[in-house]
Amino acid sequence: MTVVPRLVLSAPSSGHGKNALAIGLLAALADRGDHVAGFKIGPDQVDAAYLGLAAGRPGRNLDPRLVGADRIAPLLGHGAAGAALALVQGSMGLYDSLGGRPETESTAAVAIALRSPVVLVVDVAAIGQSVAALVHGFRSYDEQIWLGGVILNRVASARHEALLREALDDIGVPVYGVLRRQDLPPVLPARRLGAVPALAGSGEATRAVRRLGEAVAATVDLDRLLGLARSAPPLPAEPWSPNPGGEPPAGERPVVALAGGPGGSYSHAETAELLRAAGAEVVTVDPLRDEALPAGSRALVVGGGLPESYAEQLSANRRLCIAVAELARTGRPVVAEGAGLLWLARELDGLPMCGVLDAVGASREGLVVGYREATALTGTVVAPPGAVVAGHKAHRAVLTPRAGQRPVWSWSGGAPEGFVWRGVHASQLVVHWAADPEIAARLVAAAAAEPAVEEARPGGVPA
Repeated sequence: MTVVPRLVLSAPSSGHGKNALAIGLLAALADRGDHVAGFKIGPDQVDAAYLGLAAGRPGRNLDPRLVGADRIAPLLGHGAAGAALALVQGSMGLYDSLGGRPETESTAAVAIALRSPVVLVVDVAAIGQSVAALVHGFRSYDEQIWLGGVILNRVASARHEALLREALDDIGVPVYGVLRRQDLPPVLPARRLGAVPALAGSGEATRAVRRLGEAVAATVDLDRLLGLARSAPPLPAEPWSPNPGGEPPAGERPVVALAGGPGGSYSHAETAELLRAAGAEVVTVDPLRDEALPAGSRALVVGGGLPESYAEQLSANRRLCIAVAELARTGRPVVAEGAGLLWLARELDGLPMCGVLDAVGASREGLVVGYREATALTGTVVAPPGAVVAGHKAHRAVLTPRAGQRPVWSWSGGAPEGFVWRGVHASQLVVHWAADPEIAARLVAAAAAEPAVEEARPGGVPA
């Protein structure tokens, strides 16, 4: 059992302000010296990155579909080590599920698994006494939910606040904060920029987080919230460890380049930890700014958090594109997920990319998004042939062809997807390495070994 003060921040639906409030709460507490940790339920790595920027330590995803429900509590215990508060930001509404499995994957299901109190953020701009019926319904819908109180957002006036407080007092629900309509302005960088502003520590992102922290510090009773968090019982599991065996393997520590920025990588935070535990020296490479791979790089990992919207910057960095192509040509392991696959293509929207794959990417209207239960068609360091994994897709750009001569995955209702070439694993499907720590072990072993380089490039183009 592990003692972790914790709260789950949720809402009746999307659009109530829980994202801005979660960031602001972490920033406000961190600013006064409290050690805090931020977590995002579901696959959204952008929200997780901003939670990390606010907390001053990596933001992490808790996704039951990607890692399994039994790993949620251990991963929170690991990521919150030494923290005075673990704040878990929900997705959608409290009882909703991105994948249509609310009994195991909703914010409510995660809160129950974590034995955590829930604080409901409610946009009350167009509601009065009926707020009591709304909150009572959410509290009573599932008797396992521990609804610890609410934070009211977009309150119109002092009179409106008094009315709302009286209604909630009648049903015995505490109010931990009241924010007026102008208190949480839309200050976060545009969503199309992805996690880059947060991971790069840009001035815009830093100022936005600070502004949200100041707003929350002035309107939310932080000490009462911490008191609620401390009332949570011990976690029902021991913390997850990237190396349950203890010390990393002895011997050479091959350099693995991990795509990211000064504030973290485009992969889940556990990826770097698993690689180090498997014996790698992990060095960050910024695809937008660095002109060379880290000295001695023997592998490259490009996680799913790299946004598609930076095609011009990726293309303009020709020196790094050439270095990546050379690393792949020599047979070294290269794992590229999400937009990383597009970066390895010949071109994206007419802009030259790394040219590792004989394929062309083009942006389309609309977003392809959802979970997939995928079967590995070709063995790579990510999965042996025949392995079944859970992954997530979220992209606008599509690749032609969709797959190489040796595809990575197949799944129900879709054609084979992805490219395997020499040591390259490239796919728009993103998996969470904590679900299979052996991914890191296989990659590090491949990085330390001498590669084989007999294949032509996908599509039959000579290497």
